[in-house]
Amino acid sequence: MSTPLEFAPAAELAALLGVHFDEPALLEQALVHRSWAFENGHAEPNERLEFLGDAVLALVVTDEIYHAHPEEQEGRLAKVRSAAVKTESLASIARDLGLGRFIRLGRGEAISGGADKDSILADTLEAVLGATYLDGGFATAYDLVERLFARRLLDLAGRDAALDYKTSLQELSAARFEQLPRYELHDTGPDHDKTFSATVLVAGEVVGSGTGRSKKQAEQTAAREAYRRLAARAVADGHDAVR
Repeated sequence: MSTPLEFAPAAELAALLGVHFDEPALLEQALVHRSWAFENGHAEPNERLEFLGDAVLALVVTDEIYHAHPEEQEGRLAKVRSAAVKTESLASIARDLGLGRFIRLGRGEAISGGADKDSILADTLEAVLGATYLDGGFATAYDLVERLFARRLLDLAGRDAALDYKTSLQELSAARFEQLPRYELHDTGPDHDKTFSATVLVAGEVVGSGTGRSKKQAEQTAAREAYRRLAARAVADGHDAVR
């Protein structure tokens, strides 16, 4: 097994992606995290490519769900898009690719597990999409996004509240209690490896709790538990849960 500072070649990633790069240096740059660039003064980090890839991804996903769901309204489409391109979703797809072993990380970031951090995986995947767009054009980037995200978009299309439990809980809480949920957050562990815990209260009652590797993840987990609990109560009381 590779040590933290042994990185797989970018050409292997290109083969996994099924994309030919006329300028392989673009893909190489997409894999350069700022920590590596800092330790290697000649290297440019992938942040500009990430910026570009974020826009490409949003456009392709929007186009896909717009044409796949002609009956859906803007609000529902926005939820599907948001769920598809959120950090956790991108990180999951990146893990399926094994992207972590290709990312150029500085020594400290590599040793602290940076190759498996959601934020780094998600940002690098966006940078790869940006590099694909610059090298092969929009059609090539579109095809790659379509292949990488097809299963994810199909899964999200069948969900309801699960697209965004925080929003769904807010809607349910406002409808039933005329007030919004309140979250309490705590964290443990060192700065490079924190675990966050969230508790959510509605009308002064603790109705959900959860943990995660980010504040957002912990809040979503707590919101999921709270929504399911309050929705079950609403059904038992003869009311409809807000969808």
